[in-house]
Amino acid sequence: MVDIFDEVSEDLRHERTVKLAQRYGGLLLLAAVLVLAGVAGQQYWQARKTRLAEAAAKQYLALTQAVDQPDAKVTPAMADATAQKLVDFSKSAPEIYKTMARLRAAALYANAGELPKAATLWSRVGADEAAPNLMRDAASLLFAQHEIGIDNDTDILARLQPIVQEKNPYHGLAREMQAMVYLNEGNTAMAKSLFAQVQDDPGTPQGAQNRAQAMLAKLNG
Repeated sequence: MVDIFDEVSEDLRHERTVKLAQRYGGLLLLAAVLVLAGVAGQQYWQARKTRLAEAAAKQYLALTQAVDQPDAKVTPAMADATAQKLVDFSKSAPEIYKTMARLRAAALYANAGELPKAATLWSRVGADEAAPNLMRDAASLLFAQHEIGIDNDTDILARLQPIVQEKNPYHGLAREMQAMVYLNEGNTAMAKSLFAQVQDDPGTPQGAQNRAQAMLAKLNG
């Protein structure tokens, strides 16, 4: 997955470089005043968006600092409390930070053993058309991973279907999840076929290839 913070920083740099240029030749004084007012308003809005994004970044990092320390001992109660703060923060945060906060909160809930709360957040991110595609797909994969055997298999497969396309960087991981769903259904033949695809796909992470190889060895007895 791409570095989210690099993506956000790049977005902020882009916004800072936005320059509006207008030509007013031939306009009456009133029209010129209106155009200038519009440009000023747009520049103000762009500057405000940047300030809001920077403020959101600081707030997000402040909320996650304690649980993200390398030597942090995150108790279930601490994870739950931080996750709830992130959910509250997401309600008014700019789009990218809303998504980041929901994903981080979901991970904290999952680590605290509160999988239903985590699944709800993963589902929201996966269905959020305003969120970056990579984040949506990652959320759908995490949802599938934790909901196999709990949620309806048909629904899980439907969530995974867009991700298994070759052009998607997560396609190998999505096929691995598909294989696990079919294995849960008792459809061993389909599961083996998908595991074989994962094992032989050079575009799939090595860890997933190794897991697929181990599963095939187990299924083939």
